[in-house]
Formats: sequence, structure tokens, C-alpha cells
Amino acid sequence: MPSSEAQALDPVARRLLLEVAWESIRHGLAVGAPLQPNPAAYPDVLRAPRAAFVTLHHHGALRGCIGHLEASQPLVLDVADNAFAAAFRDPRFGRLEPWELQDLELDCSVLTPAEPMVFQDEPDLLGQLRPGIDGLILEDGWARGTFLPAVWESLPEPRQFLNELKRKAGLPANHWSKTLQVSRYQTESFGGRS
Repeated sequence: MPSSEAQALDPVARRLLLEVAWESIRHGLAVGAPLQPNPAAYPDVLRAPRAAFVTLHHHGALRGCIGHLEASQPLVLDVADNAFAAAFRDPRFGRLEPWELQDLELDCSVLTPAEPMVFQDEPDLLGQLRPGIDGLILEDGWARGTFLPAVWESLPEPRQFLNELKRKAGLPANHWSKTLQVSRYQTESFGGRS
């Protein structure tokens, strides 16, 4: 659910973003580089700087997930770059092969700007979390990690969600310090098959 700061995407904008994502993957298979759409050819809402993640699943299993937490370019370019990166540059997986396209599912998650959370201790932080709504960015020194709101589906309990996010950031699950910072964001997610 987008915040009031981020304009919601209408069905046409969502369809256009999905088309760009799929075309960027096909373009990557053909020429080894992401599609470079011209932002001027798209509606204003897709030309605005926004951050997004693109997640790929093959037969229901994660196949790639790449994105940005901060807006640095027009949304249409961010989705094109992240779709290509999820298919060909996610270090957890090999490059996508053409035969995988048939059973590939793609989800776009467009992020609202992250908002720092204020909390006194871990129980206070846990009490503020909104399962299924909040994506979190956790930072402490060199350690940094994020979970999209969709991760609540597999980690529905706030303590488990937070502990696994700490592990993802390279910290022990029981880590706590006065320098720990957490920000939250929401996503507008949509997807489908090619």
C-alpha cells in the first residue's frame, strides 16, 4: 500500500512496467544487456524517480531478486535495469537460460520512500512492526540488509522476521546495539507471466 507521498500506479502504468521488465529480460537473452527505454515515451508517473525491486520465480522457487532502496532514476529505467539484473546478475543464481522463460513469473515491487523508525529497544521496535505491510532496512555499521513486505508471507512473526533480517545483514540473530538503525517502507506489488 503506497504512502501518500508516492503516487499509486494505475492499471495502464502497471502493464507498461511489466512489459518493460519482460522486454528487458528478452533483450538480455538476445544481446546481453538491459533494455534502455526512453522515459519520454512513458506517462509522467513512470518518468518520476522511484525505486523498485524485480523478483523472478521459476516453478514457484525464487530465481532472482534485484532492486534499489533509493530512487536514482526514472521508474521505467529502474524496472528495466532490475529485471535484467534479477535474470542475469543475481549472485545466488546462474544466468537465466532461454528455456526458463516459459515457466518464469515476474513481480515488480515499487517502493515508497523509506522512513526512519524511532524506538527505545528491541521490544519497542518489534511492537511497531506491521506484518504484511512494512518492508524493513536494517543498518548497523558496515552491516545492511532489507526484506520486502512480501517476506512476511514466509516469516509472519515479527521476532522471526527481524532475526532473519539481522542474519541477512551479516549480524547474529540476537544482535542489538545503540547504533542499530531501522527504516520502513511499503511497496505496491504486481506481476505475472510473460
